[in-house]
Amino acid sequence: MADDIRMNLGALRSSMELTLHTHHAARIWQGRAATKDRPGIIGLASFVSIVGKIRRGAEQDDPYSDWWMLRIEGKLDEAKLRLQELRDQADQLLADIPTALTIGENLNIHPVKVPLFVNAQLGFLAIYLLAQFDEFARRVLLAQHIALVDRAATGYWINEGARLLRSAFAMAQRYRFSGTTRDDHAANNAAARAAREKYGELPQDVLEGTRRSRFAPAIMRRSALAELSPSSTPAAAVPPPPDPAPEDLGDVTSDIVDVGADEAASR
Repeated sequence: MADDIRMNLGALRSSMELTLHTHHAARIWQGRAATKDRPGIIGLASFVSIVGKIRRGAEQDDPYSDWWMLRIEGKLDEAKLRLQELRDQADQLLADIPTALTIGENLNIHPVKVPLFVNAQLGFLAIYLLAQFDEFARRVLLAQHIALVDRAATGYWINEGARLLRSAFAMAQRYRFSGTTRDDHAANNAAARAAREKYGELPQDVLEGTRRSRFAPAIMRRSALAELSPSSTPAAAVPPPPDPAPEDLGDVTSDIVDVGADEAASR
């Protein structure tokens, strides 16, 4: 009876929702569609989809997918540290509020609530970054509202924080599944040679599998993949994402439509 109960158990699921209070954070989540005048900008939703594909590639023993996981993880870690530095600077501004003045937390009366469907840990790291950025933006907007910082400085700080996230997301756009495994590279077969020519050489420790992301999945060998049912198609059959539009990582001040309006909406 106990065995029957275990066999009938399904997969674990948890409902998740992200609450955003600023237009700036909401725009980073959504990204920007390409037009004839402006290139598109990848959003967090698209980034989460791409890192899910990277994770599936690493699961199939594709060393290039493992290399991309390491690179994106490092980029997200760097963005987290830099964003924390910006947050500390904003906190220093708010420390100048006189003790006789009590100011509550700056929250939107109608925040955006986004349901989350994330299947890769790197996606969660990016979501934590967006939540951190949203909190940072709220504090900077509060500092502007109470005359601790001017409008130009507010736009610059929010721009800098947004740039950190978008730069990390843009890196993921360059990922392509190589279709090779470490066995291919050990045998130096035609597939491995073609992958090296197209995607470049890999660090030896990554190629050998001795250095992987701390969030790298267990590797599913070819024998296990062959046993999958037709309904559970492996990620190798999933086509790579289309070539992205050129990423605009220059001055994104134009994407900050109206700092004053954003601040007013959060009152």
